[in-house]
Order: sequence, then C-alpha cells, then structure tokens
Amino acid sequence: MSGFAQLDPLLHSQLRLAVMSLLIGVDSAEFVFIKEKTGATAGNLSVQLDKLSNAGYISVTKSFKGKKPLTTCSITKVGIKAFEDYVNNLKQYIE
Repeated sequence: MSGFAQLDPLLHSQLRLAVMSLLIGVDSAEFVFIKEKTGATAGNLSVQLDKLSNAGYISVTKSFKGKKPLTTCSITKVGIKAFEDYVNNLKQYIE
C-alpha cells in the first residue's frame, strides 16, 4: 500500500463523513437537521458529534430556542482542512 496517503480514521466513518459533508456547505446546522439528513439516531449522532468536536473538526453550541434546548454545529478551519485532505487522499485510491 505504499504510495497511498493514510485516510483519516475519524472521517472514515459513514456517519461522521456525512456530518462533515453537510457542514462544509453551510455556516451552521441544527442537530435535528443533521439527524434528519443522515438518518442517524439521536444517541449515535451525539456520540459522533462529540468525537468530531473533541478532534477540533466541528464546534458545537448549546443554547435554547424558547424553552427547548438547541444544539447547533459548525465546521472549524481545522475540520475544513481535514475534510479537504481526506477527499484529496481518497482521490488517490480512485484515480
């Protein structure tokens, strides 16, 4: 496998990759929107968002909309670079 760049294991997960793909195109997205678009369960999505947040790839903001809790996610500069690197490295495998 020499010659192939290492794929970021954090992004090499279908759900985390889907989250990053959604966030790369928007300023921010609400938890419910991400959940609907990915088809993930709330519990699984929460775990994956924590992993992306701990890696510094996304920022997670918790607030309230009226009396309901609101979780909003946005991609960070570190996350954008990681995503772009992942896509470029993946291209090596398919070209």
